[in-house]
Amino acid sequence: MDNNQFKWQERFNIGVDIIDKEHKKLFNIMNKLITYSKDKEKSQWVCQEGIKYFKEHAMKHFAEEEVYMASISYQGFEMHRRLHDNFRKKTLPEMERELEATNYSEDAVEHFLAVCAGWLIGHTLTEDQAMTGKSLSKWIGLLPEEEQAAMKQVILQLLYELFRLDARVISDSYGGEKFGKGIYYHLVYGSEKGEAWEVFLIFEERLLLNTVGGVMGVEMDKLNTMTMNITRYIARQFLERIREHFPTTEVFEVKEEHLLTYDQFYKVYRRQTPQSSLLFDTGEGYFAFCVMAPHLLRAMEGTSIRPENAMTEIKKYLKHNEASEKGQKKNKILVVDDSAVVLQSMKEMLGKDYDIMTANSGVSALRSMFLERPDLVLLDYEMPVCDGRQVLEMIRSEKEFADMPVIFLTGTVDKERVTKVIALKPAGYLLKTMEPEKIKENIDDFFQKKS
Repeated sequence: MDNNQFKWQERFNIGVDIIDKEHKKLFNIMNKLITYSKDKEKSQWVCQEGIKYFKEHAMKHFAEEEVYMASISYQGFEMHRRLHDNFRKKTLPEMERELEATNYSEDAVEHFLAVCAGWLIGHTLTEDQAMTGKSLSKWIGLLPEEEQAAMKQVILQLLYELFRLDARVISDSYGGEKFGKGIYYHLVYGSEKGEAWEVFLIFEERLLLNTVGGVMGVEMDKLNTMTMNITRYIARQFLERIREHFPTTEVFEVKEEHLLTYDQFYKVYRRQTPQSSLLFDTGEGYFAFCVMAPHLLRAMEGTSIRPENAMTEIKKYLKHNEASEKGQKKNKILVVDDSAVVLQSMKEMLGKDYDIMTANSGVSALRSMFLERPDLVLLDYEMPVCDGRQVLEMIRSEKEFADMPVIFLTGTVDKERVTKVIALKPAGYLLKTMEPEKIKENIDDFFQKKS
């Protein structure tokens, strides 16, 4: 979350008063924790008191929500309660343990805030909305509990055998929350039938520095190409060992390999349903393991790594990470459009000079804005269900985004439509029918004037 904060939006109301009130309170508590944790002298005291307060209201909220679900005979009650149990009985206690064991270190505080904030946003926008039919639950089609337990034990054993790490499971339902500075490694195993077994391995960077550096017998303060290649090799061996315990994956062979940014990872992750999604605290850094399988292959984010381009792609990836670390980040643009063709064309047009995030609906746009605050939003006006004007109203209703620059993407600009949105202060309009270079020129001019 770094410098980002979030506050309650009316859009998050599900229409059940007792639940909406607790949602609002939890959002406000987390927002205050994020604000006050910046003060290093007060962060330990603030977190100690803030966590107690957060837990108290989270437990109250879960209990009241479960009573409500039972009262309406909600079909997804058991899965929803399982998610609650995972968070209250495993995630929170394990993160508290980390905070206390490290005397509220900066890394531990960051872990707590990032995981809780990400979980709270994701759970509110999906699982809680699903109770009233406003969205679909992401946690369907999971592996049976006995297979989940077996998967966890295999991973814990491998982490110990490979690195002598006594890891602990933080969450059985990792939702893609950002923790620390991460390396996002993606493998796609394909079968002759066209099905895929997709795996994400997410490493906190300091975990690789500590473990791979230990294997090499050197101390490192940043990743290099050798470290990344060793990581790729170990990751492959790691997965092969896991597959030995799950014979149904034997018919699959590696088809694609990618190193992703967080935005690329989250874009792929959020559009699919994980069969297993686990978060671990290894003691040296966080590690997440996610599996999506089986389903048809689709276009992947990032460039596929092959023997002939491996060194080039790894160097490019490390250079991107290093530039980000030094604050040489590109301006972030969030493109919101229900057309996958438009999203891809905008990404290709602008991706060289800007960090491009995409969203295909108003709700997914808001989630992206909370997690990764963009410098500019390009917003489609003609969208079904919730059009561009309504999305901009939601953006403006949040104080944090009151001055967020938003440029409309539209097929036509008519006077009546422009009049309706003047009060919402759009930064301009771009016609989709314009030549691509003209669209890019307008966006370049926007950032030049802004700077």
